[in-house]
Amino acid sequence: MSTVIERVGVVGGGQMGAGIAEVCARAGLDTVVCEVDAIAAHAARDRVAASLDRAVRRGKLAPDAARDALARLAFTGILDDLADRQLVVEAVIENPDAKTEIFAALDKIVADPAAVLATNTSSLPIMRLGMATGRADRVVGLHFFNPVPVLPLVEVVTSLHTSVETTETVEDFATRALGKTVIRSQDRAGFVVNALLIPYLLSAVRMAESGFATATDIDAGMELGCAHPMGPLKLADLIGLDTVASIAESLYDEFREPLYAPPPLLQRMVEAGLLGRKTGRGFHTYGQD
Repeated sequence: MSTVIERVGVVGGGQMGAGIAEVCARAGLDTVVCEVDAIAAHAARDRVAASLDRAVRRGKLAPDAARDALARLAFTGILDDLADRQLVVEAVIENPDAKTEIFAALDKIVADPAAVLATNTSSLPIMRLGMATGRADRVVGLHFFNPVPVLPLVEVVTSLHTSVETTETVEDFATRALGKTVIRSQDRAGFVVNALLIPYLLSAVRMAESGFATATDIDAGMELGCAHPMGPLKLADLIGLDTVASIAESLYDEFREPLYAPPPLLQRMVEAGLLGRKTGRGFHTYGQD
């Protein structure tokens, strides 16, 4: 039987971590967000509060529900505060060393041996993270999409060690508690969505890089000509160009196919700190939300 999750921990309070924490709190779950220190934890709280306020202003959430959700959230700079969690979702930078270090630490900290350790990685092998622990059967990929409170999909990614019970627990959590739609993927770089999406985004970057068309025209072409809700370069900006580059590198490392190789323009933009919406400039320029 799957375990009913009531206490959730989230490691990382950035764009994705804050979104995961928000949907958990809105679902009535006791949620603790851990950041690198108290200052970052306070910033994470502000991030969630701002998102809840936007939902209220847009008529998507009642004011009382927003206050109740925020009251269910705790923010900390101490990883040990996640010791009593039944599920911990890691949502830090897409860096294998950083993620592996967190999983090794969580393995020692989270007290319940039946607790699930999940990663929101976009592309890194679940097996690698599981083997950093002594409970690889309880490690799983739980990949949300940005913005988490809006997009209904979650990818559940199992390694060769992930148990059936673990898989059932996280699928039940994502569908029943959070109201998400789940698709399953094997433990291969990019999983389902990014293995299809990233080559498309990289193709748009190469088109802009070559001077074939402007970023504005490329996006307008796909929005107005193919009925896509968002053009590929706007979408890359929303995801974060550093994240797009990191996923592309993971895909290329695994498959060695040229269509996965990050174009030079993308790499230079990342080096320049032009990462898209989160920095105010990527392929397009953005003001304050």
